[in-house]
Amino acid sequence: MYTSIVDVVVADSFFSPMRTVYVVSDKQLETIKRKQRQEELDNLESSRKKLEQTYQSRIKIINEREHELQEELKALTSAEKKTELSAEETEKCGAKA
Repeated sequence: MYTSIVDVVVADSFFSPMRTVYVVSDKQLETIKRKQRQEELDNLESSRKKLEQTYQSRIKIINEREHELQEELKALTSAEKKTELSAEETEKCGAKA
């Protein structure tokens, strides 16, 4: 029914997981911090390289597709001009007859 604060504190202390506490010297702490910063820096450099590779790959794909589309447009434009010239020649021949 009614739970006292003491009951809650005692119950929580018995059933909650224990935390481990490490005691290190200032020198060890600095070494740990330095190591962590170096690992973070290495991860950033690795991420940057992967990102740059992905970017270059995408640029290459986009350039290739752009070139393909330009070639197709050239082919379609020249085919369209040939069709127009043929239509004009047919009209001229029909007008002469």
